[in-house]
Amino acid sequence: MATSPSSFRPAGSLPSAPVAAYDGPWNARLAAHLLRRAGFGGSPSDVAHYAAMSAADAVTALVRFPSTASYPEPQLTDDTASEMALAMMARAAGPNDAELMQRRQQQKEIRKQQNVANVTWWLNRMLVTPAPLQEKMTLFLHGHFATAGNTKGIYGLDIVEQNELLRRYALGNWRELTHYVARDRAMLKWLDNARSLKAHPNENFARELMELFTLGVGNYTEQDVRESARAFTGFTFARRTGEFYFNAAQHDDGSKTFLGRTGNFNGDDIVDILFQQPAASKLYATKLLEFFVYTDPEPELVDEFSALIRKNDFNMAPVISTLLRSKVFYSDRAYRALVKSPVEFVVGTYQLFGVTEIQPAVIGALNRMGQVPFHPPSVKGWDGGAQWLNTQTMLARENFASSLMGAPEMMQSKSWLTDGVPRSAGEASQKLAGTILQGDASPSSLADLQSYLDGRGTSTNTALSGENFEERMRGAAYLTMAMPAYQLS
Repeated sequence: MATSPSSFRPAGSLPSAPVAAYDGPWNARLAAHLLRRAGFGGSPSDVAHYAAMSAADAVTALVRFPSTASYPEPQLTDDTASEMALAMMARAAGPNDAELMQRRQQQKEIRKQQNVANVTWWLNRMLVTPAPLQEKMTLFLHGHFATAGNTKGIYGLDIVEQNELLRRYALGNWRELTHYVARDRAMLKWLDNARSLKAHPNENFARELMELFTLGVGNYTEQDVRESARAFTGFTFARRTGEFYFNAAQHDDGSKTFLGRTGNFNGDDIVDILFQQPAASKLYATKLLEFFVYTDPEPELVDEFSALIRKNDFNMAPVISTLLRSKVFYSDRAYRALVKSPVEFVVGTYQLFGVTEIQPAVIGALNRMGQVPFHPPSVKGWDGGAQWLNTQTMLARENFASSLMGAPEMMQSKSWLTDGVPRSAGEASQKLAGTILQGDASPSSLADLQSYLDGRGTSTNTALSGENFEERMRGAAYLTMAMPAYQLS
């Protein structure tokens, strides 16, 4: 059954001076809210650590994250060399050559294995990073500049290098990032600009650059799309090295009129003009508020954050810092107002129980929930929001939670779950609801949890303590994660 965020959060109106710094009480409940939004959640000790700070210091600790440059990269094959060798073999042997067909099958299997390794690598980086906000922003940008791997010639190295680019600019200048995205090999393949020639400009990248990346529908014309496409002709990459290459011979260097301005524009000029449009800061303000605060933000709230983005010239560290400190971020309307994406749900659950490694098998569960990193369904990314929850995806979430409770990695982790035997089923149910949901459970849900822990309704009527204590606590944890509040961030 589909679930609506509005069913589980109190109604609220826009606070006065919503962008002003929050000055209310600070506690573990709000620290957990911050960690869910600015990361993926965290363990009880993580929540306690941030709750011991002030709200301002907690945000500072997340925004000023440590360097993660030493984090190991996935083991990558040389896609460019492999693809060139296969292409040369095809030209020499012909399309039906048995050895060629075998090599193609081998290459396909290598790509499949590389894809699994890449997805698992990023999930584990999200899980153990000392800079959760960096990974959360990388995930946001991955959905914004959505590019799918293992398709259209985009393989392991391509998508990982794009991922590193997004991470490098997670809180950097997003105008500058967009210049680099226009040169990114994965994007050049994904939106076909690598084949955009002076005589035949390809409009795919030019269109999505405006529609999805900067302005939004209604803020440009079809003529602007055509003129932008002309400006981006010649943006390609060298086939032998994979490096960006500006092919001047294939660039249309004629005069162009774009968004009311005329000149001999190239792709960089187009990006700069786009970021001068008021619609650009408004688009980013809307998307950030919907990602971090709540859906359908009020127009006046969008305008305030849009002005903040322009004031900071699209440098995002001060913008995100202000957002995470703001009154609106901690408002009643914002609390548990967003549906956790599948990635947030999975990574946050692992963090909650102290499991330190995600296995490749989780990719299947994420696929059933509707989100696999590096595999957005289209250039628009994932719709998200309430779309994450339906009968099938809720079943997938529950199956994942149930499986994790019995998984070897869960049994081996030093989890708070079975640390000490509560004195009663009531105490155990309060512990579970307090730790997993920060107390956001209805009285009837708590009563059901206590009944399960008491053993009522079972054939054994086993007491809380005893040899099956750990099994019963894991079962109760699963029931707690199946509650509506756990689906919400």
